[in-house]
Amino acid sequence: MRKSFIYALLVAIMVAWGLNVTALKILVEHFSPVALTALRILTAGLVVLLFLWGIGKLQKVSWNEAKQIGLAALFSVVAHHFFLALGLARTTAVNAGLVLGMVPLVTALLAIVFLGQRPTLFRLLGIALGFFGVVFVVANGDGGLGHLSIGDVYIFLAVLAQGISFIMIKKATVEARVMTGWMLVFGSLWLFVLSLVLEPSGLSSLKEGTLPLWLIFLASAVVATALGHMFYNQAVQHLGPAESAVFINLNPLFSLLGAHWLLGEPISWMQLAGFLFIVAGVMFGSGGMDDVIARFRRAKAVEGGRKAGM
Repeated sequence: MRKSFIYALLVAIMVAWGLNVTALKILVEHFSPVALTALRILTAGLVVLLFLWGIGKLQKVSWNEAKQIGLAALFSVVAHHFFLALGLARTTAVNAGLVLGMVPLVTALLAIVFLGQRPTLFRLLGIALGFFGVVFVVANGDGGLGHLSIGDVYIFLAVLAQGISFIMIKKATVEARVMTGWMLVFGSLWLFVLSLVLEPSGLSSLKEGTLPLWLIFLASAVVATALGHMFYNQAVQHLGPAESAVFINLNPLFSLLGAHWLLGEPISWMQLAGFLFIVAGVMFGSGGMDDVIARFRRAKAVEGGRKAGM
């Protein structure tokens, strides 16, 4: 796949993930969070596997690949969503948004340590600009920037788990889409077990859903979770975890726009300024500027070669 297509796909995924925040806000007001998450992720996993079966790409996995999938699912699905659920119950949405904005930075650092990747100056600048933009967005919301709490620690553990899973996906030998489907299914089963322990009446709360709520649930499970994670993990295998994670900085932008359009929540000028930093961060951090400079240098070298041959 061409890089430009992958970049456009990642932006589309961030739109879906950003709007999914609004969808989840609505759903968790009516269902138990962990039970809802388990059912949503199981639905997404089955959709991915059915999609791959339909196009003839549902290949068999070896025992070694199954171990890769299970370990990645432990971090990507179980740990990430478990700590995220605990954290959101114990901290403000503002602080959670700020800590979640550290995903690109944490992923880039993990890529340096475990994959030996050397980030360029532009990519480091992009990570910094994106994180600064996230600070602008979340710190100028209605809640302001609150005090750190145990909930913030849980959110950071969710970020760390997600970053580790990106490294595992990059190093895995199994195809990204197949890996995504099985990760979602395996992870959802563990979340169902956690739900039974933490939310004894969690599964019974799912019986109270209405048709509009289940339509929102299906949109969240199929579009944001199934298709979003499947294509995002495929991008990770093509671009690498650090470059792909930079696009996660767009999440606060689309989540706030979704909340503004669908829930009527206001957006301040300071948040709009933060959006500009986020966009600049994606441009630099994704490697776009490195590509521009590389093309400029190649063109200059070709021009210099022509002049020397005259």
